[in-house]
Amino acid sequence: MKGRGATFDPPNRFAPTCSVAEPDGWWQAETPSSLATEVREEPTKSALSWNASPDLSFDRSLNPYRGCEHGCIYCFARPSHAYWDLSPGLDFETRLIARTGMVERLEEELAHPRYVCRPINLSGNTDCYQPIEAHYRTTRRLLELLHACRHPVTLVTKGTLVLRDIELLASMAEHRLVRVFVSLTSLDANLKRTLEPRAASPQARLKVIRELNTAGIPVGVLFSPVIPGLTDHEIERLLEAASRAGARTATWMLLRLPREVAPLFEAWLHTHHPARAAKVMSLLRQCRGGKTNEPAFGRRFRGEGVFADLIDQRFRRASRQWGLQPRAEQGLDTRYFRPPRAQQDLFD
Repeated sequence: MKGRGATFDPPNRFAPTCSVAEPDGWWQAETPSSLATEVREEPTKSALSWNASPDLSFDRSLNPYRGCEHGCIYCFARPSHAYWDLSPGLDFETRLIARTGMVERLEEELAHPRYVCRPINLSGNTDCYQPIEAHYRTTRRLLELLHACRHPVTLVTKGTLVLRDIELLASMAEHRLVRVFVSLTSLDANLKRTLEPRAASPQARLKVIRELNTAGIPVGVLFSPVIPGLTDHEIERLLEAASRAGARTATWMLLRLPREVAPLFEAWLHTHHPARAAKVMSLLRQCRGGKTNEPAFGRRFRGEGVFADLIDQRFRRASRQWGLQPRAEQGLDTRYFRPPRAQQDLFD
C-alpha cells in the first residue's frame, strides 16, 4: 500500500475464525493502491498506564492514541491493536483510536491523596506527536496540565509536531520538568520512506534536536531499533550527526519482533530488501538465542551474543567520542509538584 509500512493485515489472534482470500475464477474488485486513515474516539477510563519492568526507567506513562499513522514496520506496539479487535498490520496504521477525556482523568489521578510524583513518560506505546495530534491536541493539553502542576515528564517522538509546543517545553525545562528524546533509526532517507513511511525525515528530526537544544530543552537521541545487517553500519555516523545537532544523551535498542511483528517485518524485508532478508534474519537470530524475539527482562532490549556485544561496544565508543551520555531521567525535579485541586482549594 502506498505510504504504508505493513504489506498485509495478519489475522487478529483473538478472533475465533479468520478468512483467507483465494482466487476462484470469479470477478473480484481491485485492491485500492492506498488506504485512508480512519479515527474513532474512545472515552478514557484511566489516564496513566503502569509498569514494573526492570528494563524501563519509568513506572508510568501516558498514551493519547492507539495505533500510529507513522506506520513503522518494526513497531513493538503493533500487537496491542488486536485487543481492539483490529489487525496489527495495516489496521494499526490506518484505523486509529483517539482517547477523549484523558486530561480530565489525569487531573483526577494526580489529585488522588495517595499519588506519589515521579516522572511520567509520554509516548510509552505509540507516538504522541503523530499526525492526528494536530487536530486533537491531546498531547498539548496534557503538557499544559503537567506544567501547571509542576510534574516532570519525558517525551519520545519521531515527529516534527513537537516544535509546535517548543515554548511550553522551554518553560517546563526552566523548572527541570522535561526531557525530550528523538527517535532516529537511519540517516538514509530512501530507507526511511519504506521503514517509517509517515514519520519525519532524518534531516527533519535532526532539525528538531537542533531547535529544542537551542531553546534550552534537554534533548537526547534514541537509536531504536538497531536492525542488524540493515542499519547497524550507521551507528557512528548517526551519533555524530545527533551530537552536532545538540543531543546530550544517547541510547540504543535492538530490533524486537513480538507476536505479529515478526511475519510483518519478514514480509517487508522480502518486499523491499530481498537480497538482505536472509542475512538480517540470521543476524537477528544470533542476537536472540536462535529465535526472532526474546521477551525476557534484561535481554529484550539489547540481545546477547557476539554480534549484540559488538553493537554495544561500538555504540559506547562512539558515544564517548561525541560526548553523549547514557539516557537518564535523573535531574528532573519532583519537589515542587502541586496536585491539581490543591491549586483551586483557595477559591472553593
